[in-house]
Amino acid sequence: MESNIFTSLILPIALGTMMLGMGLSLVPEDFQRVGKYPKAVAIGLISQLVVLPLIGLAIAKLVPMQPAIATGLMILALCPGGVSSNLVTFLAKGDVALSVTLTALSSLITIFTIPIFANLASQHFFGQGAAVELPIGTTIGQIFVITFLPIAIGMSMRQFAPNLSAKLEKVTSISAAVLLAVIILLLIVKEWSRLPDFIVQVGVGVLLLNILSMAAGFYLSKFFQLNPKQQICISIEVGLQNGTLAIAITAGLLNNPDMAVPAAVYSLLMYVTGCLAIGYGRKLAET
Repeated sequence: MESNIFTSLILPIALGTMMLGMGLSLVPEDFQRVGKYPKAVAIGLISQLVVLPLIGLAIAKLVPMQPAIATGLMILALCPGGVSSNLVTFLAKGDVALSVTLTALSSLITIFTIPIFANLASQHFFGQGAAVELPIGTTIGQIFVITFLPIAIGMSMRQFAPNLSAKLEKVTSISAAVLLAVIILLLIVKEWSRLPDFIVQVGVGVLLLNILSMAAGFYLSKFFQLNPKQQICISIEVGLQNGTLAIAITAGLLNNPDMAVPAAVYSLLMYVTGCLAIGYGRKLAET
């Protein structure tokens, strides 16, 4: 996982493809929902951008972890919701429109928040002198290029070339899924000899992050009396992070494979809890 063609080229292409696919599914009205449903959007964003990182910090402090693993877990918690959250929300009969809005907005906001808070997390867990830091200005530019720029391109294509965008959306969805699987497989194979040392702390940490974040999103939205579809949506949106972005930052920008392990394990685990959320959401819809 040292800096090579995989981390410097293939990984950004995979992430950019995912974001392009998201953009092809977006329309300007998705951003205008902030004014139509301010309460739901606000609760979703607060859960995603504030509550989730706090949960990640608590887990990293309470579960014994090496500094690299703890920092990687925090970077994962700082990432926005992933493209998968929209699909899982649809299958769980949640509010898909709200899910798309939250994913798009959090993807834009975290361009600026990830570099700042990732550096603070690194300084906290490694110590001031040993911290592995992201150059803030450069990192903001890189995250923008591989996340929000493809979204903007995809939205423009849908607006001005709807027939082409409809065809490309299917291709990008399949290719992105294949690339993600390859990324995770290569990461696990590369770090296979070291996985036994990480598996307990990583497994416990990412499982807690996944379950507690989904529960927090669900009960927070329930407390503020959002409707059941919105509750399911926010639970999934907060619980399913953009693991590919976390891997791109840790293995690519920081060139630290140890930090990438939590995101790789999480990217596999979240589909298990995602299936449980789908089952619960469908049962809730029936009743």
